[in-house]
Amino acid sequence: MLVMLVLVVLGVVLFDTRTRMKRLETRLALIEMDTSLVRADLAPPPVRPSPFTRAPAKAQATPRPEPVAPVATLVEPAKVSRPEPAAPPPPPAPPIAAPEPAIGTPPVPAPVRQAAASSRPGSAFEDLFGRRLPIWAGGITLAVAGILLVKYSIDTGLLSPVVRVMLGLLFGGSLIAAAEGALRQEERLRDPRVRQALAGAGIATLYAAILTAANLYHLIGPTTAFAGLAAVTGLAMALSLRFGAPSALLGLVGGLAAPALAGSSEPNVPLLSCYLALAIGGLCTLSRTQRWLWLGVGALVGGAGWGSLLILTGALDVASALSVGLLILALGIGFPLLAFSGSRATLIRAVSATVAAAQMAALVATGGFAPLHWALFGLLSIALLWLSGHEPSLRRLVPVGLGIALLLAGVWPSPPLLSFTLVITGIAALYGSAALRRLWRPAGGLIEAGQVVAVALGGLAVAAIHFYRAAPADDIRFALIALLAAALPLSGMAQGWRRADRKHGARFVMLATGAAVLLTVAGAFGLPGWLAPVTLALVGAALLTLSEQAQDYRVEYSGWVFTFVALTSLFMGDRGMEESLRLIGDATAIAPLSAMLRWSVVAAVAALFAWRARFAEGRVVAQAAAAITAYGTVAQVVPALWLAPITALSLPLLAQATRRLSPQRLLPAIATMLLVVLLWAAWPLLHWIGQAMLSLVGQPMLASNLPDMSDMLRRLALPAALVALTLWRGRFGMIARRAGVAAAILMGAVAMHIGYKQLFAIDSHAGFIHAGLAERTVWEALLLGAGFVIWHFAQHRMVALGLIAAALAHSLFYSLFLHNPLWATQAVGTLPLITLLLPAFALPFVALSLTRRIAPDLTVRFDRPIQGAQMLLILFFAYNVLRQLFEGSLLNGPHLAMGEDIGRSVLAIGLAIGFLLRGIRIGNRDWRIASLLLMLSAVAKVFLLDAAGLTGLLRIASFLALGFSLIGIGWLYSRQLKSDAD
Repeated sequence: MLVMLVLVVLGVVLFDTRTRMKRLETRLALIEMDTSLVRADLAPPPVRPSPFTRAPAKAQATPRPEPVAPVATLVEPAKVSRPEPAAPPPPPAPPIAAPEPAIGTPPVPAPVRQAAASSRPGSAFEDLFGRRLPIWAGGITLAVAGILLVKYSIDTGLLSPVVRVMLGLLFGGSLIAAAEGALRQEERLRDPRVRQALAGAGIATLYAAILTAANLYHLIGPTTAFAGLAAVTGLAMALSLRFGAPSALLGLVGGLAAPALAGSSEPNVPLLSCYLALAIGGLCTLSRTQRWLWLGVGALVGGAGWGSLLILTGALDVASALSVGLLILALGIGFPLLAFSGSRATLIRAVSATVAAAQMAALVATGGFAPLHWALFGLLSIALLWLSGHEPSLRRLVPVGLGIALLLAGVWPSPPLLSFTLVITGIAALYGSAALRRLWRPAGGLIEAGQVVAVALGGLAVAAIHFYRAAPADDIRFALIALLAAALPLSGMAQGWRRADRKHGARFVMLATGAAVLLTVAGAFGLPGWLAPVTLALVGAALLTLSEQAQDYRVEYSGWVFTFVALTSLFMGDRGMEESLRLIGDATAIAPLSAMLRWSVVAAVAALFAWRARFAEGRVVAQAAAAITAYGTVAQVVPALWLAPITALSLPLLAQATRRLSPQRLLPAIATMLLVVLLWAAWPLLHWIGQAMLSLVGQPMLASNLPDMSDMLRRLALPAALVALTLWRGRFGMIARRAGVAAAILMGAVAMHIGYKQLFAIDSHAGFIHAGLAERTVWEALLLGAGFVIWHFAQHRMVALGLIAAALAHSLFYSLFLHNPLWATQAVGTLPLITLLLPAFALPFVALSLTRRIAPDLTVRFDRPIQGAQMLLILFFAYNVLRQLFEGSLLNGPHLAMGEDIGRSVLAIGLAIGFLLRGIRIGNRDWRIASLLLMLSAVAKVFLLDAAGLTGLLRIASFLALGFSLIGIGWLYSRQLKSDAD
């Protein structure tokens, strides 16, 4: 304790020294400023050249001004002149101490020298540790000596208790008398700190003597001790007025430390509380009158420390608890209001009230939550409410008190029902009524609205924590309590309904949201759990309607939150999971009527938001949510087999509505339902795509590996037709229409292909060998026919070109490259030119011809690839026919007859001649080059292969044929080249 006292005194001394140094620096700055001004007045004015005189050829040197006399010798700056050199300077006058200038008077030169002298290194250290601290340390030492003297007499038993106390009082009085004597001998001592230290030590000694007599020796009763402490407190205030702030500081430290230094093991708590209240109150009063902020703050901090110590000492009886509670009330509300004013008063009062509320809560908790303690907390709450009304800047203290009260009620262990009801009712009555009274006043705002909602929600939550047992009776009881609690924010809304300033703040929104939460909680208690989405959705719809009626769009945002929570709660829990599985076709057993009620109400509320809400972006989301929940409503009662067609059926119905509304109004719902349709089509589409990807590497696409006809019709064919009907009946933008067309074409094309594969019913590899080429040829013919019909009758050029391009690509890739009968096992028939080879290889020529007619501009750009494709088709067809003549239906046999081998050479020569003739006829050089390549290939084959295996006339015939062919080709080329040259 002694070390703490010394540290406090040292801190105050350092603060005082720092203040004095700042004043000294300010005086020096003012003196330097005046000196610079005087020098500026004495300086000669600058010489300005006249505009009518010519500038000298060479600038003359500016004469140096004469030195200015020191500031200390200046009396009247306006009459100062240069001193005569012959006159000797006057003798220096004896130094006279210059008096301290008053506030507002200009500084004189003498303090300049004094400040310079005092600013020497080490002077501040000497002033602090040589002049200031020893005196104050002596005062503290005297006070401690008096206390130690009393303690020594107690330990040794030299003096009786009465004598000890009397000696203490005499010693304290002597110290105060010595301080008065020091004041009267001021001319000799010339240091006010002497009297201040003596007076402070005397005050501390008197405090210790009285408390020792009361608590340790019980020589005096509580009344006498109370009178003595009050007298010492008054004397301390009087002495501080007479001797200054240091006496007040020592009185503060000694007065707060006296109870601890008295040495009583069992203090009288009521007496100590009264003493602390009197001492701190006197110090706060003195702090206000003398404007010593530090004194009042120190007194409050010390009082708060004593209050916490008294609370933590253990269980208090009724008188002790009452006295401590009143002390906390005085420290938190009364004294700060009394002691402080100005800009810092609000902060100090707020902190003090918060600390008092926490201490009062600790008193209630340590006292076993007795009614007396709750009454003290209620008294503090009343004081907080009064203080917030007295000073509007302290309105935030009320939520702090309310929060502490609710938290305290929440941690109340096993509270009796009657006591708990009275406490919660009292909290609601105090804070709720005050908030409702101030809610719509000019000073009211969000704090009061939040207070109303917190009272209602907090009281319900605390009651549920203690008394809810999940029994049917409890459900009904707490549902009624929640409805009763909702009446509090509803009454606040009713008060402000007709006020013109209702829209200026968020009070109405907060009250509406709080009431909505309480109504939802009431529904959760009173209704079955599966109705939670219904309750949330209805509350959201009510908020949307309230927003329209109140013309406050901010209420709508709360409605969005409740609707979103309702939508989310549909998928939560075991019931929500089972109902959600119905959306993807899982035939889980559910209660269809209750499930339909849940989903339909949420769907209706989402549609209401999509139709009536002001939040434009939110309407898009709400419309999509309405579509999903409406689909979920149907899924709860409709078998899974019909979900895809019914979902697709909703598209033309929505499209019909777009003919009466704006085309974009129902676009989110249509897009959502189209997405659901595509999700239902995803499985057959992915199944088909997987088989199609395998067909690209040569694995046949068998009908048995594709989706069955039922899935194709329900998930692909019928939805594709309904999407097409939607596009025909509705009005859509370009992007939406293109997306719909793409979806319809995708599902329709896959459905048609799956259905077509069922006609041939190829379900094995053997069936693919015998009917694969026929299946592909008919499919390509259908694509070509569809393209021609669409182009000729519907005039849709791009669609027709797409179908024709698909047929051509299918033929080139599968029939010409992947499954060409020359190297793949594909049956073509036995009769030449009456087999599948002719239509299979004729269809690409037809496709190219149609493309040239439909899009001549494209054929011009891609003429060379088209000509090359035609050459390849002719070559493959010719060699397939040649192979068929020798092998029959299957052309990929391993044997090659000699006649067929020679036939290949002859066929190459004949094709070369034909290519040459066609190139000459159409004037295309590519055909002629292809002819030369074929002829060279034939020559190479004849000379290198055929001639080696032939003998006799066959060899001669082969060479003759080759020779005549070469001659004919050469003759044709010569004529053609001459024609080109001409």
